[in-house]
Amino acid sequence: MLRAGSTVTCIACKNLLPSRMGVKFRVPLQKLHPFSRAIHHRYSSNNNQQRPPHCSAARHYTSLSRLPMRPHKSRSGGHGYQQHRSFWVARLAVRLLKLRYILLGSAVGGGYTAKKTYDEWKDMFPDMSQYTWIVPDFVWELSENIDLDKLASALPQLEEIAKLLPDMEKIGENFTFLKSLLSTETTGESTLRVTDVPPTSASRADSSDKQFKKSSDKERIDQLQEELLRTQLKYQRMLERLEKENKELRKVVLQKDDKGIHQRNVKKSLIDMYSEVLDILSYYDSNYNTQDHLPRVVVVGDQSAGKTSVLEMIAQARIFPRGSGEMMTRSPVKVTLSEGPHHVAMFKDSTREFDLGKEEDLAALRHEIELRMRKSVKEGQTVSPETISLSVKGPGIQRMVLVDLPGVISTVTSGMAADTKETIFGISKAYMQNPNAIILCIQDGSVDAERSIVTDLVSQMDPQGKRTIFVLTKVDLAEKNLASPSRIQQIVEGKLFPMKALGYFAVVTGKGSSNESIDSIKDYEEDFFQNSRLLRDGMLKAHQVTTKNLSLAVSDCFWKMVRESVEQQADAFKASRFNLETEWKNNYPRLRELDRNELYEKAKNEILDEVISLSQVTPKHWESILQKKLWERVSTHVIENIYLPAAQTMNSGTFNTTVDIKLKQWTDKQLPHKALEVAWETLQEEFARFMAEYKGKDQDDIFDKLKEAVKDESIKRHKWNERAMDSLRVIQHNALEDRSITDKPQWDAAIQFMEETLQSRLKDTDSIISDMVGPDWKQRWLSWTNRTPEQHIRNETKNELERLLKLHEDHTAYLANDEVTTVRKNLEARGVEVDPVLIKDTWHQLYRRHFLQKALLHCNLCRRGFYYYQRHFVDSELECNDVVLFWRIQRMLAITANTLRQQLTNTEVRRLEKNVKEVLEDFGEDTEKKGQLITGRRVQLAEDLKKVREIQEKLEAFIEALHKEK
Repeated sequence: MLRAGSTVTCIACKNLLPSRMGVKFRVPLQKLHPFSRAIHHRYSSNNNQQRPPHCSAARHYTSLSRLPMRPHKSRSGGHGYQQHRSFWVARLAVRLLKLRYILLGSAVGGGYTAKKTYDEWKDMFPDMSQYTWIVPDFVWELSENIDLDKLASALPQLEEIAKLLPDMEKIGENFTFLKSLLSTETTGESTLRVTDVPPTSASRADSSDKQFKKSSDKERIDQLQEELLRTQLKYQRMLERLEKENKELRKVVLQKDDKGIHQRNVKKSLIDMYSEVLDILSYYDSNYNTQDHLPRVVVVGDQSAGKTSVLEMIAQARIFPRGSGEMMTRSPVKVTLSEGPHHVAMFKDSTREFDLGKEEDLAALRHEIELRMRKSVKEGQTVSPETISLSVKGPGIQRMVLVDLPGVISTVTSGMAADTKETIFGISKAYMQNPNAIILCIQDGSVDAERSIVTDLVSQMDPQGKRTIFVLTKVDLAEKNLASPSRIQQIVEGKLFPMKALGYFAVVTGKGSSNESIDSIKDYEEDFFQNSRLLRDGMLKAHQVTTKNLSLAVSDCFWKMVRESVEQQADAFKASRFNLETEWKNNYPRLRELDRNELYEKAKNEILDEVISLSQVTPKHWESILQKKLWERVSTHVIENIYLPAAQTMNSGTFNTTVDIKLKQWTDKQLPHKALEVAWETLQEEFARFMAEYKGKDQDDIFDKLKEAVKDESIKRHKWNERAMDSLRVIQHNALEDRSITDKPQWDAAIQFMEETLQSRLKDTDSIISDMVGPDWKQRWLSWTNRTPEQHIRNETKNELERLLKLHEDHTAYLANDEVTTVRKNLEARGVEVDPVLIKDTWHQLYRRHFLQKALLHCNLCRRGFYYYQRHFVDSELECNDVVLFWRIQRMLAITANTLRQQLTNTEVRRLEKNVKEVLEDFGEDTEKKGQLITGRRVQLAEDLKKVREIQEKLEAFIEALHKEK
């Protein structure tokens, strides 16, 4: 051992120093590398009992501490020999240990630094274990169905992976300080000359070392930060390339699965099952406080803030109509995103698939969405609460359900409804008040933050920010326009707005051109953030930028919320189902649970059965009804316009001529039309009669409104065959032309028909006259009633006109003017003031009665006149031309009734049945119409039971699939 000054050093430490240092200065122990200090204290004097704190650690890493010490043998001899012996031992130790410990220290230090760098890189990678549930089951089964050699060939080469490893040259630079202390001896023996160093030189060296270390640390930090940014970008490109290759591989696998190569049961995807539940809930009228609290991503933002663009970037297609500054989203659009082999879109109520890889299909999809939006908006409104349901599938699309809402506006402009602003607020609040809805708040970064309206609305609905994700769009314009980039940092850190959020993201959705493709927008967004100082200066973090990171975060949050809330919702609907079933059992224990559609089908079958019953009506019944109704419709015209004028003639020839002319006119203009009206009314009455009779057979009165509506609509649509009128006119004209009565029974039938008709008309006339003149003396005496002044005048007029008829029994049907004057003066002489019009009206009824009484007497005389009729009334004073007229009328009625019956049974009943079927089909497709016609608590309860059961079953199936995917 050698002593230099007051410091004792071991021979090993002396020989570790380079020879060029000489004895100009001594090196303190604290300046040595920890490994050197460990070596030093291993061979130092045992007098120093205190060891530095690095000794134990250094001993752990140093293999020399485990070597056995050679015992020191004292030899006889002088002091020179002992000194020479010690020097030889030190030199030998230096030669043996120098190279070994340099390499050992370098290896251990390099390994430690490499391990530390590896841990840092490992921390940079996301924890993919949380995303294993996203990958479908069949991916884990790929080894059984996919050629692994092809898969291995698709993986990146080792040279590309090696580029991602730490730079070993940088690791070597970390040992610069160690190399400065430990160097190899090239010539001769190394000697250690240690002398005292002046304190001023030592302090100057320490200060220069600190300054150099400070500057080098700063440069190294800058270099490491730049290297980290470059490495992150390199990793991101590599990851995107791998994802693209994975997407193509998954596309091939899914295509094989569709073709049946993948032999397993193809089930609905998890997101499709969830979307079906949401669709059912959207039409469910919640009762028993069972509200729809299932999660969905609600996209809200100010108008033109970029909501639709963000949604298109997530869906990876330009699927929404676009406009410059005008409102395009006029109703909520529910978009179900899922993974599939082809990039396609489809509406919930349609089977057409739009290929999103073709521009013509994209244009057609945008046009269809715009048409559906405008169709859903009612007249006088600008926006609609009706939801348009759309599904988008494609490789690599994140699975979630988003609802794009109309943009929030601050002012109602011209062309908008007055309540547009309040309607949009109401729609947005209705979706956001769902406690499990994820609010994707879109803020335009290119405008002043103080102009935002949606942030206040979102902060009201989610004050704690537990389900809100904030997205700042148009960051490229924001960075270009803002003088202080730190303002963007304040926004994404949640310090500028009072609104709180789970996460903050900054995205770029293109340059503002509607012709940009999704790929070009992605490239522009990536290039912008690579060159942006926002990311370079640390104002934005790498995980806060790009729509890809946003979609991953939103999907993760969506499924987390689904897992937390879906079972609670299933339990709520289970309780609601129990309440509804209990109410049904208590109120309708003997009835089956038929919902509105099932009840409609039951009523439809009953109505069709009733229509078929019309074909079972006998021909005799049809003809009897038709003949009776037709005569009731035309009898007044026959008596008043044909029989009475013809009876005023003086001889039979004139009578027959008048009758023929008037019958021809009647047949050409009125009779066929009247006959068809009668037939149509008869068909309606019989149809209604059958429905009424069927109702008595334990029919459910819940169908009454529906049947009445079907009957009215069917009759309204039914039109009689137009050609039937022309053929009927010919038949009626030929029937009226026939005057031949072949036998006595036909003559008697004509007499009976005439007599019944005249008696009926006489009875009606007597009733009219009785109403005109008021009660007679018997009625006045028994009923204590009196005549009114007008009835008194009518009675006096009647008495005066009856005197005139007694004097002139063959008087014509009309009074002459002088006769009217005479009657009026006679009445005035008795103190009765009468109007000439009243005299004529009274005369008309009195003469009709007089004529009918005479006609009945003549009818009785003609009972025995068939013999004279066969002889054409030759050599006979009896003429029965009026009987022949009634025979012609009676025969025409019979032939017309037979013709109409044939048309009814052969054509019109079938056409009515066809119309009824069409009406039932139209009503069946109109849900609103069925809701109006089939009503009642029983119907609503059955509807709620069906929907609640369906929702519960689908939720349970979804939960089961969700657990399997975990």
